[in-house]
Amino acid sequence: MTATTTPNSHTATGERADLLTALAKQRHFLRFTTRDLTDEQAGLRTTASALCLGGLVKHVTSVERIWADFIVDGPSAMPDFTAWTEADLARRADEFRMLPGETLAGVLAEYAEVARRTDDLVTALPDLGATQPLPKAPWFEADAEWSARRVLMHVVAETAQHAGHADIIRESLDGAKSMG
Repeated sequence: MTATTTPNSHTATGERADLLTALAKQRHFLRFTTRDLTDEQAGLRTTASALCLGGLVKHVTSVERIWADFIVDGPSAMPDFTAWTEADLARRADEFRMLPGETLAGVLAEYAEVARRTDDLVTALPDLGATQPLPKAPWFEADAEWSARRVLMHVVAETAQHAGHADIIRESLDGAKSMG
């Protein structure tokens, strides 16, 4: 594939098209696991994990938003992971579940908006090799920098990992599978 069109009709070619195609595929698998579900079903925990389908979509939306902001604004776009409070941890936990008043349609709409923004960013970036220093966090190597390319590959991998989690949760819910 040499070109793809993003939702806002920008044309990407080469490496950018490859990154957008890989991300679109993983986004599709994640969204597909929520097909034909009610809001209540989207919030159900069906495994030993605390994860639910709506919560996974919320989490992936947040992750993609933060990493896209990081590409543009650097580490200031990220939370200060070294100074997290109990309130920060509670907000993070809420990211993985459907809260009262949230709907699956609303969660999916927010994900679509973040995806459009990321796609536009990938298309418009002057240089996928431009780097930003990673914020301080126990899980990042000290003084490391990531290029926009590496960030996007990380977002693809994170989305794929959670699409797999979602598939297990959905199969536990009602036997439906994304593939097979």
